[in-house]
Order: sequence, then C-alpha cells, then structure tokens
Amino acid sequence: MGFNSGMALTSPSDVWPVVHEERRALIRDLEPLQPFQWKTPSLCPGWDVHDVLAHVIDSAKTTRLGFIRRMIAARMDFDRDNAVGVERERTLDPGTTLVRFQAVVSRTSGPPAGLATRLVEAFVHGEDIRRPLGLRRHYPAAHVATALEYQVRTSTKMGGGKEVAEGWRLVANDAAFDHGEGPAVEGPAIALLLAVSGRPIGTDELSGPGAPVFLQRQA
Repeated sequence: MGFNSGMALTSPSDVWPVVHEERRALIRDLEPLQPFQWKTPSLCPGWDVHDVLAHVIDSAKTTRLGFIRRMIAARMDFDRDNAVGVERERTLDPGTTLVRFQAVVSRTSGPPAGLATRLVEAFVHGEDIRRPLGLRRHYPAAHVATALEYQVRTSTKMGGGKEVAEGWRLVANDAAFDHGEGPAVEGPAIALLLAVSGRPIGTDELSGPGAPVFLQRQA
C-alpha cells in the first residue's frame, strides 16, 4: 500500500506558506520563554532548545550552492556541518537568536533536496522544541502526511526513516496516509513522522496490532 491522498503537496505554492506559518508559530511559542527554559534538552540528543533554534535558522539560510560548499568543508559529514551551523547562529542571548530567526521567517531557500524536506524540518524540529517544554501545536495533517511520505521513502543515511518504516503498515488516523505492509501501526501523522524520524513518542500515541512491538523497537 502507499500514500493515497492524491498528488503530494510539494509545489512551492503549497510548501512555503506552510513553512512560513510554522516559523511564525514557533516564534509565538518561544517569545514567552524564561531564560532557564532555553536550556531544556530537546528531542535531538546533545542539543538544548536554544541549539535547535540555531539549527533551524542555519537551515533557513542554507542555499543549494552554499550547502555543497559547506559539505566539502565538513568533509561530507552532516553532523559536523550541523554543529558548525549551530555554533554560527547561536548567540549568547536566546532573545537575540530569536530575533535572528524572525529575520529569516520568509526565506525560500534550502539545500539541494526535495521541497518536502522543508516540511520535515518545520514539523520535526517544531516538536523537538515544543514537546520537552510541554507546548502543544495542532499541525496541518495533510502537510504532515506529505512530510511523512518523504521520510518513509528516504534512507536514514539521508535523514529519512525508510528502514524504520520497513515491515510495518503505517496508517494516519487524521490524514490520507497508508504506507507499507505488515502489522498495522495507527496514529496521528505527526506521531508517525516523529517515530520514523527517530524521535521518542508516547506509548499512548499509536495503536493497532503492530504498535507495541513498533514502539519497543523505536525505544
């Protein structure tokens, strides 16, 4: 079985307005934070909330040519390049970093990859920050399903979750997404997206006959 919502929403006119709104929503959520909250560990191992925001800024500034140059400088090491980007954009004062984020809200640049990656970044990193802080957001499920479709077809070596999804039938209960064969794992598209992207999720977020073993393997 496969993605069954018709044509994936991956044209620039579909993707960029969603990405820009997700950036604005994240700013609204981050503006009230107290200084100590910025040091909260995110869902990204080794990064706190402030680090993730710096990465999001760095990603928003990335251009196709710039990405190639950066990867050469990082000797094709994604983690090394990400670390350099975080160091470059993270300021001593989180408020100043947030101002930097506000300055890139409307950008439409990105690395040489499908536009769906911009949705993956917006949704996954949004949750990387929000969940540890106890913040909640209702994401546009159809667009989350587009990001999820990209992840289940992209190797983990390239930042996707194809290997994680293999052997399971993943079904979103809030969007038209039905992918793979095997024991069914059902839940909101955002929970499935986080799971295949290597993020921890709650045991109560997924259901279906395959959910217990699927969640155990992710843990």
